Amino acid sequence: MNLYAQEHSSEANEHHTSFKHWRVSTIISHTYIPTETSDGKELLIVPSFWLDIEYWFNKSWAIGLHNDIELEKFEVEREEGVIIERAFPLVFTLDALWKPTHELVLLAGPGFEIEPEESFFVFRVGFEYEIEFGTHWDVSPSAFYDYRAGAFG
Repeated sequence: MNLYAQEHSSEANEHHTSFKHWRVSTIISHTYIPTETSDGKELLIVPSFWLDIEYWFNKSWAIGLHNDIELEKFEVEREEGVIIERAFPLVFTLDALWKPTHELVLLAGPGFEIEPEESFFVFRVGFEYEIEFGTHWDVSPSAFYDYRAGAFG
């Protein structure tokens, strides 16, 4: 007859169960688009809605599918005299996330901006600063830069 025993402390169990691998976020924001007009350089501000889905491998590293839609039709100057109209473009990026401190998250990754007239390759870099409140809730001021290859701005 074999007899096995294993001890579990409640502190170890709390630590194990409190880490959530999956994270889903909804975000309401504004997208700033640099553009040229007849008056010179201007900054176009467009409302955006985001849905982010992330998988955290551990407390420092994750991969995320970050999706956003710009909620307006707008025009930008692609090059001198060439105006392109953008109608509710969708941006999808697959980002690597690194959390060097408890609050700071750095991210970068490739993706696409999809729009009926013309789509672009996108490379995104950015950061978030997480302010936790309650259990598994936070507010995260963030800033991102999307480089659109062969596009505007």
